Amino acid sequence: MSPYTPATIECNGETFKPYLSENQLQERVKELGAQLTRDYEDKRPIFIGVLNGAYIFLSDLMRHVQMPCEVDFLKLSSYGDEKVSSGQVTSLKEIDADIKGRHVVLVEDIVDTGLSMKYLLEQLRTKEPASLATVSLLHKKDATHYDVQLDYVGFKIPTLFVLGYGLDYAQEGRNLAQIYILDE
Repeated sequence: MSPYTPATIECNGETFKPYLSENQLQERVKELGAQLTRDYEDKRPIFIGVLNGAYIFLSDLMRHVQMPCEVDFLKLSSYGDEKVSSGQVTSLKEIDADIKGRHVVLVEDIVDTGLSMKYLLEQLRTKEPASLATVSLLHKKDATHYDVQLDYVGFKIPTLFVLGYGLDYAQEGRNLAQIYILDE
């Protein structure tokens, strides 16, 4: 079975075209995994993925992290079914692990305005981790309104609406093996 990488994709009445290929994504994820392995070699970190968007990225990233570690998840909502943030962050699922004194690596699919990342960092710091680092597959630097810590970034991208590789539009498109943008 081959990955789902159509030449274009229709999603919620709009057409999207490829932006970052499956090969580009996999190569960068491999590089990030190697860098995290070097940086956390003897620390036994816990990786916390932000659902739903980061699950594919985190899954692939974990295949390239070459050390003992743990994984947990939390879930937020700030977009609903829209293409832009609502400006409100709602926590839908908390982590299960006790992270006090632990080395935590927060894994996000995309940082846009930075609102969700700011919220997450504030919440996780109250749990007193030994360290707290962030990994984001994508960063829309020009759209970021909040000063947030981004330690590892896969790709800096312009302010585009993206779809695929875990990123959705009204819950559709997450299963695409590459990242698409609106074909305007």
